[in-house]
Amino acid sequence: MTAQVAMQLVRLSAEAKQTAPQNAGESFQQILDSIEKRAFEISRERGSWTGHQLSDWLQAEAEILHPLHLVIAETEEALNVRAEVPGFAAKELDIRVDGNKLLISGRREIKEGKQAGKIIYSEAAATEIFRSVDLPAEIISSKVNANLKDGILNLELPKASRPRALRIEPKLAS
Repeated sequence: MTAQVAMQLVRLSAEAKQTAPQNAGESFQQILDSIEKRAFEISRERGSWTGHQLSDWLQAEAEILHPLHLVIAETEEALNVRAEVPGFAAKELDIRVDGNKLLISGRREIKEGKQAGKIIYSEAAATEIFRSVDLPAEIISSKVNANLKDGILNLELPKASRPRALRIEPKLAS
């Protein structure tokens, strides 16, 4: 089964922190595996009728993936990223910068309380997020500054300085 997937969420296992993926490819594969597993469960719950694979996949994707909205602004010295991560504490977020790649992921536990009925669908609270972004400039990862307040993650990513172009005058060879 193939479908286009927005890569925004990762790690569904309880051991995710200890076996965290080392790169975006592993994270993306975990996302696809989670969606595939949930799509199979949806199909089985419906009685395994054929012809609904795409709708099952899209429903599973909607249940698992939650948008991580970003705004990236650029100045001469830095890139400034504003990401919405409502409900996540700083210790639940994993932010990585490698060259010009920014990875933001997070996992949090939600305690189940008493509910009047079974929740079928909810966009109110993501338990896991993942976002990978190719930045327009190389970043000095040791100088990245991150602040989290009221569900908004602000990152200041200082750009690596590029060597300035110099005009070189050719000399006449004798």
